[in-house]
Order: sequence, then structure tokens, then C-alpha cells
Amino acid sequence: MEHFGRSWAALRTAVGALADGDFRAPSGCAGWLVRDLVCHLVIDAQDVLITLATPSPEEPTRDAATYWEVTGRPPDGQDPLDALTVRLAAAYGDPALLLHHLDDLGSAAGRAAELADPRQPVETRGQVLTTADFLDAYVLEWTLHHLDLGAHLPHLPAPPAEGLARTRHLLERIAAQPFPAALPDADALLVGTGRRAPTDAERTALGPLAARLPFVLG
Repeated sequence: MEHFGRSWAALRTAVGALADGDFRAPSGCAGWLVRDLVCHLVIDAQDVLITLATPSPEEPTRDAATYWEVTGRPPDGQDPLDALTVRLAAAYGDPALLLHHLDDLGSAAGRAAELADPRQPVETRGQVLTTADFLDAYVLEWTLHHLDLGAHLPHLPAPPAEGLARTRHLLERIAAQPFPAALPDADALLVGTGRRAPTDAERTALGPLAARLPFVLG
């Protein structure tokens, strides 16, 4: 639960450090500008609020790792939902309006997570998982998108080390195999999720795991 709050706070702090011109920079998400990614974070905050307000009497069917649907196809920005996000982001016009909306929903999502019972099952995407597992899954979401936010804006603060380590651990659970210890957490996440191609040295270190990359999460 604490990892969720810290990762979310760090990501919102990084968004708050954006200058107006930064919103037009490319992000680490294919086909999305930084503006589009921030709009996606608004939608993510809505998802957190909706899910935490949707308790379930059923037993969990997923955990933080199996919550994710895994494919080997990196996004190309052409998915209808991705395209909708771009149109929604453009509709804001002034970045200040987008930031205001994220601040309102983001603060509420953070407070709701703090107040939630970690053992309570919740329903989302037709599946049931405990609140703790749902929020743990979102640590991965926040951390990867924090990396996406700063992909072309190196002046932004990086994700917290504990969030990177937690996300790596979850990705290794999804992969059912550890990444090489010599590969730093951020690089393991970028390479592992297809955000960049591995270097020759990294591919050698990855060994047979390299042939299974990328793990594209949705």
C-alpha cells in the first residue's frame, strides 16, 4: 500500500515539474506526446477510484501479476482507445486545465488508497483481486509511466528507487524468470517491456530470456 502512495506521489510531482513546452515533447509511449500520457494518467486515476468503490463478495481470481494481460506486440498508437486518449488530451487545450484535472482526481485516488482495506476484494475488468494486489499492480503502472514521462525530458525527477525495484520484482513474476542482476532496475523495465531494444551486451546477459522479450502489459 505504501509503495502505491509513494510511486503515485513521485509521478504527480514529476508531472508538476513540466513546463508548458514539455507537453508537446514525445513520451515513451508509442504515438503519444507527454500531453497524451498525462491525460492517460487522469483516466488511470478514475480507474483507481472506480475500482476501490467496487467491492466484491467473491474470492480473488487474480493477483498483482496475473492482473496484467501480456502480449509480445508493442503498441503502435493505433489502438482505438489510444487514439481516443489523444483526442481527449487535445480537447484540454491549455496544459493548466489538464494539470488541474489530474491534481483533483489524483489527490482523490491517493486518499482513497490510503483509506482502503487491503484485504477487501474489488472487481475490475471482469476480475476480482484484493485491494492490496490491485494497488500493487498500479505501482507497476505508475513506475513505467514515470519512465515514459521522462523518456525525452531528462530534467524531470526519476522514479523512486523502491518503486523501480518493486516493479522489477513484479515484472520478474510475470516473466517467471529473473532479469540479470547486472542489469539496473530501470533498464530491466525498459528492455523487458519493449520500451527500448536491448544492447548487444544486454542481449548476451539476458541469455534465453532475450528471445521471450518484450512483455507488453495491458
